[in-house]
Amino acid sequence: MKKRFAAIISGVTLMALAVTGCSTTTTDSNSKVENKENKTTEEAKVDTSNVKTEGDYSDAELTVFVYAQDHEKAVYQSLIDNFTKATGAKVNFEVTTADEYPTKMVAYKTAGDMPDIFYVGPEAVANNVDEGYLLPLDEYVSEDSINDLWPTISEAYRYDGEKVGEGSIYCLPKDLSTFAFAYNKDLFDEAGMDYPDPNKPYTWDEFTEVCKKLTKDTDGDGEMDQWGSAFALQWSLDSFIYTNGSTFLNDDYTKVTIAEDPKFIEAFQYFADLTAKYKVTPSVEQDTALGGYQRWLDGQIGFYACGTWDVGAFMDPETFPYKWGLCAWPVGSTGVSMTRNGSVGFAISANTKYPEACASLITLLSTDIEGQKVLSGETTGKSLQIPNIMSYAKGDFKTAITNGTIPYGDNVDVIFNYIEGTDKYKGIFVETNYTYTNEWWQEFYNGGYQDVLNGSMTAEEYCKMIQPAMQAALDNANEQKAAASK
Repeated sequence: MKKRFAAIISGVTLMALAVTGCSTTTTDSNSKVENKENKTTEEAKVDTSNVKTEGDYSDAELTVFVYAQDHEKAVYQSLIDNFTKATGAKVNFEVTTADEYPTKMVAYKTAGDMPDIFYVGPEAVANNVDEGYLLPLDEYVSEDSINDLWPTISEAYRYDGEKVGEGSIYCLPKDLSTFAFAYNKDLFDEAGMDYPDPNKPYTWDEFTEVCKKLTKDTDGDGEMDQWGSAFALQWSLDSFIYTNGSTFLNDDYTKVTIAEDPKFIEAFQYFADLTAKYKVTPSVEQDTALGGYQRWLDGQIGFYACGTWDVGAFMDPETFPYKWGLCAWPVGSTGVSMTRNGSVGFAISANTKYPEACASLITLLSTDIEGQKVLSGETTGKSLQIPNIMSYAKGDFKTAITNGTIPYGDNVDVIFNYIEGTDKYKGIFVETNYTYTNEWWQEFYNGGYQDVLNGSMTAEEYCKMIQPAMQAALDNANEQKAAASK
């Protein structure tokens, strides 16, 4: 029993720091976000009249458990209402925050009472399948419904018992997301500065100088109240590490290499220096008082990360009353701007009593063209994601942004550049997607990295200190994987 509970904890914590949609929200753990929308789900209800769902599932009672922001919840609720009206199914739609989701999933798993439908990221598929939580979808989902998905997310949810990317499909993607970079055009205008050129990403030196010009004491009280940028390490450090030609692990994901890699140390130190040395981001103390996400919404930040799921909120003038656009993350020694791509998927419990009804609902939310028009914003005016259907994403979706049907920040091609890759842009699935658990990365995140951000420890010192604990956690993950495969 003790071993089983440890496996539950390990499998669920994989979800805690995933992008996903990825996956999740751009709020960091210290953000205190005020709900500026202050709208009920009923008030925010969207038109789903064009969405057609067939089937009689009047005997089905489903529990759907996900995490979402308020503007996402309203759209999903409308699609679920459409489903229940058309099929007769009863659906209990439970929504929590990204931060609380892993803990609540632990409670579900330890109680042995799983939701019928829930989120699982690519990094957690193998572990959840091995533990017996996921229903294979092959007999419930037609190949035609997934043939036009982005190949990356079609493969991400397949597992043959040994290797992810092959075998049965265990989730339909909620989305394929990317963590683009956004800038506040109003702050650039006030400073008399040119907007970032999406075709020419800033070098680190250029980015530092721009951020210095955006960092100001606007009210003359002697304290900075506007900053060039703000970063949550758990979402943003990757972009600096990978663009400098480094990684956390070796090629076969068996060894943590951060302490021996000068490029990793250089990138981490630069990331920290933006706070400790150049002071163009809020300090650790300031970020604890009010997180970067809320400061961005309040117009205090020049650059901030933008997930594809954030666009609907950023285009709402009540939530974000500023003009904004998309640009590239600054580039290190590779000269290529990099960021994390991600995804989260709709999984069906292996123990559900209603697999057909569940499959019908997640198909509506994942691969149905009319459902995708709702979620991507063509029929609602609020984009929550890039469409999962590749031909629609590249065609009518982009056209709808160009003609103003879908409100969007400037330079949507930045998003597509990261998803598809160019000579200047590259989106990546981070290394936690390829290891059996992400506890090794949690060691890095929980080990006191704030000492580097506040200047009391160098990046080199921290990497040397934390690498042994990371390696032990990685070894443990690989041992779990070997045991499960037997």
